[in-house]
Amino acid sequence: MTERTVIKNVQCVGGDKVDIVIENGVIVQFEAAGKGRGECLIEYPGAYVSSGWIDMHVHAFPEFDPYGDEIDEIGIKQGVTTIIDAGSCGADRIADLAASSRRAQTNLFAFLNISRIGLLRIDELSNLEWIDREQAMQAVDAHKDLIVGLKARISSSVVGESGIEPLLIAHGMSRATSLPIMVHIGSGPPDIEEIIPLLERGDVITHYLNGKANNLFDDEGKPLQVLRDAVARGVHLDVGHGTASFSFKVAEDAKKYGIGFQTISTDIYRGNRLNGPVYSMAHVLSKFLYLGYSLEEVIAAVTTRAADWLKRPELGRIQVGDRANLTLFTIVEEPTALVDSEGEKRMAKRRIETKGVFANGSFIEC
Repeated sequence: MTERTVIKNVQCVGGDKVDIVIENGVIVQFEAAGKGRGECLIEYPGAYVSSGWIDMHVHAFPEFDPYGDEIDEIGIKQGVTTIIDAGSCGADRIADLAASSRRAQTNLFAFLNISRIGLLRIDELSNLEWIDREQAMQAVDAHKDLIVGLKARISSSVVGESGIEPLLIAHGMSRATSLPIMVHIGSGPPDIEEIIPLLERGDVITHYLNGKANNLFDDEGKPLQVLRDAVARGVHLDVGHGTASFSFKVAEDAKKYGIGFQTISTDIYRGNRLNGPVYSMAHVLSKFLYLGYSLEEVIAAVTTRAADWLKRPELGRIQVGDRANLTLFTIVEEPTALVDSEGEKRMAKRRIETKGVFANGSFIEC
């Protein structure tokens, strides 16, 4: 029996209000607002619709503490239909992550940690013996549908005495697998001026708006030349908010000098979901509305731009004939406290709230 669902009176971001008609999980028709007919009606007053949100940087392997959480807790329950685990697992445990993804309603991809132990420890690159190139190559071959890149966390607490060497190894693995690298940046050494020139077109800098001493902006807030050069050659800038990696001041400097994000991601896991400062994707997106970015720019950063980086354009569009992959949300006009990773508080006049997602054949309320 055909099940016909109508999502009624939703505002497309930057477009008109429509009814979206879905049959057996597939978008079959767009109708004028209020005109759609079906057995199941979904409607939220004032709601917007976009393609399903994509979070480029999460930690979705709950066995690892502190950096872990359940897939659907940071996926569909947040209004996010697709998440990319950012290196929780190396070759030792990537098969376990793949198995857990098959039990979830959220779509999941992953960056493979170049350390075979992944985030079993938080200094996973301090011992070069934990980087097993052959084992990593086998994992990439075995999990082609899951692994979209390699992850290297290049900051002092992670690499210890290994310095820049793990990134050099990652660079070689990237060439061998044709997979991009996501590089976590933070406290040095290694110095940021040593890290960024090693990144190529399509590679990802995550935490690019962090407020640590070893960041991408000088004392006057101007972007370093290595950052300008990276942007010019097509290196991808990802927010990766996290517990310690987003500064309002740095974000304001970046906006002032035209160093914009390609994607907004949360770096969410159980601790910063429950206790902040992340809480949810909607909460993080609200910070960028506060910073003066348009709703269109903010939503593109978690839809079309992320889908383009993944080379899966179907995840970033709403089109007849496609599987329905949608996020419904509203803009709430009321004072909202926002706190960055430095503890700096700002008061916004509005915030984004998710209402539900249509993903993998069904509607799930947030």
